[in-house]
Amino acid sequence: MINYADAILVVILLSVLLSLESNRLIALVKIMGLQGIMVSLVPLFLEQHSNLSSGGLIFFQIMILVKGLLIPGLLYFAVQRVAIKREVEPIIGYHASLFAGLGMILVSLFITDKLQVSLPGGHTLLLITAITTLGAGLFLMMSRTKAITQVIGYLMLENGIYLVGTALTKQSHTRYVVEFGVLLDVLVGVMIMGIILHNINHAFDDVDTGLLGRLKD
Repeated sequence: MINYADAILVVILLSVLLSLESNRLIALVKIMGLQGIMVSLVPLFLEQHSNLSSGGLIFFQIMILVKGLLIPGLLYFAVQRVAIKREVEPIIGYHASLFAGLGMILVSLFITDKLQVSLPGGHTLLLITAITTLGAGLFLMMSRTKAITQVIGYLMLENGIYLVGTALTKQSHTRYVVEFGVLLDVLVGVMIMGIILHNINHAFDDVDTGLLGRLKD
């Protein structure tokens, strides 16, 4: 029998590695859309539809729409408006970033083993995926210079936090309430960031945050 939860987690790990290796912003936005959908589906398949109320189903539908369509759609619109196609000069190269992602998987495996957390059956891979996604989000934020890529890293970080909550929280309704609040904050943040990116690009013809270090009195 196919374990759909494990298959989804593998897709999430692959999306993390692809995001670290890709320099095309449009591709990054599409990867984040796929990752958002997969992250939203994880709890649904872990619970095997048991004890899932109509409110829970509505929540999952909202999650898929926001994480998989709305937020990536806003990012796609921002990329089109600022006319940026690639991350040209990252702080850490793409091949090194890919190896860093593989290293994060190994570190996540080590951390999960050392924590010895009493996880429900089948949640070990979930915690490994969660820690890897969280770490990769932080890595993207620190190793890239384009503001849009840093926003994508922030969204990946939020996905990792959600997966950690899914792995460790036994009362699912509590996780839903907390995640919905975080999701609204992220959505507002992305909308504000889109406005800021448009204004920065209109004024300075670039959104490279590394240029801020060159400002002088």
